[in-house]
Amino acid sequence: MTDATPSTDELLYAVDDAGIARITLNRPQARNALTFAMYEGLVTLGRRIEDDPAVKALVIAGAGGKAFAAGTDIAQFRSFKTPEDALGYERFMDRVLGSLERLRVPTIAAVSGACTGGGAAIAAACDFRIATEDARFGFPIARTLGNCLSMGNLKRLSGLIGPARVKDMLFTARLVGAREALAIGLVGEVVPDAAALDARATEFAEMLASHAPLTLRATKEGLRRLQEEAEAAEGEARPGDDLILMCYMSEDFREGMEAFLAKRPPNWSGR
Repeated sequence: MTDATPSTDELLYAVDDAGIARITLNRPQARNALTFAMYEGLVTLGRRIEDDPAVKALVIAGAGGKAFAAGTDIAQFRSFKTPEDALGYERFMDRVLGSLERLRVPTIAAVSGACTGGGAAIAAACDFRIATEDARFGFPIARTLGNCLSMGNLKRLSGLIGPARVKDMLFTARLVGAREALAIGLVGEVVPDAAALDARATEFAEMLASHAPLTLRATKEGLRRLQEEAEAAEGEARPGDDLILMCYMSEDFREGMEAFLAKRPPNWSGR
């Protein structure tokens, strides 16, 4: 192993002799729900990968086999009080996911079990997704928190599966199984179990690592630029800010969060 030093106990990092980097989301007791520190850690590890010419590809996976990642740790939202809290969170998430998309190396999400909310957003930001038969994807916020996805996340998902299927997933709040995800283009391959997933992700990453790195990098960046919209300058309003504030500053968001944490159904008011 050329690099086997974990960044934190909750975010493990290693690079093997073939140049395959691995990031493991390591909170299996919480179904790998991500803390803000873990999101920031992904950005830090991205910089580390950019600075390490030995790295040729990246695989991201979740520990424990039951979940890739079950979204953002909901308890952190209790501190949200102001419009700046809501907009700041979505700007933060756009920065995290954007840094993943901009990585010079190919990225593979190796998905086993639940892949929801922020976890599904991370998987969607990767170049490739391989899933086990028991994988489930979705953003069930219409029946849980009552918040919304940023314009960046909506664009990313629409590019993968189209607007109609994005509406289906978000409006129904259902989780999409692995076979349906394969049929609609959300994942590229489905394998039987966690052992097969690890083997296939490694094999696929090694194949990518053997190809011309500048060709891969130019193709990846060129496609990203085709999809990119002009971003507002720091401090300026962005498209969709009004929608973020409508949801995150609502009574419904507070109700959804408290109901989720209390394990009871939310009582929506539309306010």
